[in-house]
Amino acid sequence: MNTMLRKSVLGIAGLAFAGGVFAGPIAAHADAPAHVAKPVVAVQGEQSTITLNDEQTANVKAIIAATKKAGLPERAAVISIATSLQESKLENLGHLGDRNDHDSLGLFQQRPSSGWGTPEQITDPEYSTLAFLKGLKQVDGWQDMPVTKAAQTVQVSAYPDAYAQWEKQATDLVNKHWTK
Repeated sequence: MNTMLRKSVLGIAGLAFAGGVFAGPIAAHADAPAHVAKPVVAVQGEQSTITLNDEQTANVKAIIAATKKAGLPERAAVISIATSLQESKLENLGHLGDRNDHDSLGLFQQRPSSGWGTPEQITDPEYSTLAFLKGLKQVDGWQDMPVTKAAQTVQVSAYPDAYAQWEKQATDLVNKHWTK
């Protein structure tokens, strides 16, 4: 009888724990303010993070401003920032010479030879973000895709899964700067 009682108590405790684990995050997201960007799906894989300098923070703000100008939601900014974190670490890169065998430039490493714009346009944070967002809007269902799939569909990178590692930092940056 003692064993049966112990199993019943442990079973109820297990259900309570499982209910808390599964209901906790859902309840937490339900109470989040409307302006907080929420991941569409669970963040994929190990996450990377870098400490941003003033230039990189200004580029985050420029990406967010361009996203708002395009009339798109926070999710588009998260995808854009994660993409830029992967492509340039949010640095507006000029031509990399021998370190790069292509003509990739700017925050998103866009290429003039691929029709993204002139070098001057591509190195303008607003222009390059709007160009990226124009491509993103052409992806059916981008709003519900994992960051890495949405970014890869626009960028066509040789490293298609690399964008996933920046989703948490990109989400945190959008949450921090979206309403400022």
